[in-house]
Amino acid sequence: MNQLEKRYGLITAICMVVGIVIGSGVFFKAETVLLRTGGNMPLGILAWILVGAIMVVSSYVFATMANRYEKVNGLVDYAEATLGKRYAYNMGWFMATIYTPALVAVLAWVCARYTCSLLGWDVTGGACMTIAAMYMCLDFAMNALSPKLSGKFQVSTTVIKMIPLILMAIIGTIFGLANGNLVQEFTHTPVTNIPFMEGLTGAVVSVAFACEGWILATSINAELKDAKRNLPLALMIGATIVVSTYILYYIGISGAAGSSVLLGSGENGVRIAFSNIFGQTAGTLVFVLIVISCLGTLNGLMLANCRAMYALAARNDGPLPELFKQVDGYTKMPTNSSIIGLALAAFWLFYFYGANLGGGWFGNFCFDSSELPIITVYGMYIPMFIQFMRISKDLKPFTRYVMPCLAIVGSLVMVYAAFTAYGVNTVIHYLIIYVVVMIIGNLFYRK
Repeated sequence: MNQLEKRYGLITAICMVVGIVIGSGVFFKAETVLLRTGGNMPLGILAWILVGAIMVVSSYVFATMANRYEKVNGLVDYAEATLGKRYAYNMGWFMATIYTPALVAVLAWVCARYTCSLLGWDVTGGACMTIAAMYMCLDFAMNALSPKLSGKFQVSTTVIKMIPLILMAIIGTIFGLANGNLVQEFTHTPVTNIPFMEGLTGAVVSVAFACEGWILATSINAELKDAKRNLPLALMIGATIVVSTYILYYIGISGAAGSSVLLGSGENGVRIAFSNIFGQTAGTLVFVLIVISCLGTLNGLMLANCRAMYALAARNDGPLPELFKQVDGYTKMPTNSSIIGLALAAFWLFYFYGANLGGGWFGNFCFDSSELPIITVYGMYIPMFIQFMRISKDLKPFTRYVMPCLAIVGSLVMVYAAFTAYGVNTVIHYLIIYVVVMIIGNLFYRK
């Protein structure tokens, strides 16, 4: 049996978009944005707005594609419809081997990081990495053995994670206006004097992580009821909710604690901000909710990761397609695809530790696997947007030209930000790894 069951509705799809994106980045990368902007709050907010606008515009274009193309895995389907089977295969191979498992690995560590912070343990040591591996395996088991439970967990954690975000967005803003923090944040000299473009581009690549993942909601295309109607709605509604929540939360947390406090507190900054408003007990409770929130994000990414190799095998492509396109008759899940997805995520967890936490084990080939793969996928969107404009002759000018052009500009901004923030040398070494992986993948391409 090789067909996936239509099991998810619009609410689950929206919750997947919101749940994948919101959950870790807004907490994990907020401190990085502050660091890269030198505590310049208006510049940080500008980065959130810029990346949020790119996300919404790109979502609009992909929502238009979702109305026209439906097969197995949304993004791979769109790549095939616009640029042909070979490009679709390369997109699917990149998503299956680098993008999705790398993000799963980072999210597993983020979940473990906040768990260790809650317990007062080291956030970079062996205990943290063991917890990260445990979270990854447990989430894999839930997705592979009980996909319906996974869907319900996604909806539940989305609701849970919105509680502290909305509270901080509203009450933190009021608190900040009352105590003068927000006025101070928007008028004072930044903690560190960082040039405008350096600060903006550095913040953009960090915010890209916080706003990324929405495209993975298209991985349940074949399992979504009335996908041509519900997937576009989920992308647009979900993207709008995410952008609005992030900007309001970022303002609220600045009002609750202030950039200088957040800059010096690391992963404990969120707890301090909530404790300032609601007291110490509430701060700890919110940390628990943050862990649950991050686990919801991990669940959404793992859900896509389990299906990544299946998306290639269902087209009779990639390594061992007969093996990876098998769908279990009981769980209705591509079990073999799920297992290889877990193995790749484990590899990227090892790489993330060695490259970012363990002292640079890989020399010049060390890079932040939470950010550069995201920028890469934006680069891969560009030819898809161009070709979409060329072939979509029946669409109105706004949908055919204006929005895809804006999406192309947004993708170019992301690529430029990566080179500016990381430097040409680091990006080139990352691209060497990318090219090697893609060459290996093309050895399995079946014409």
